[in-house]
Amino acid sequence: MSERAKILTETADARADAERLLAGLIDARSKSEQRLTELSRSDILKSLTGKSALDNAIGSTERMIESLDRVLRELREKLTPEEIALLEELS
Repeated sequence: MSERAKILTETADARADAERLLAGLIDARSKSEQRLTELSRSDILKSLTGKSALDNAIGSTERMIESLDRVLRELREKLTPEEIALLEELS
């Protein structure tokens, strides 16, 4: 496997990990908000800044996914037909 194809594969794996992380963060935010409501409490950071720590983590993860998407597009544009065929075999 060429170096570019290897980088593409590793970047795609990192993107998949980031998607799983994002889903977990969204779930955690939902559970946290539900628990705070049950306790009749508010998120202090959110009340001060407008965003909770989980909101910030979600935004950061979304930006990371967007960056990985850009890298993946750029890498795919540079692959040879042979490298593309090899990647398709591995998928």
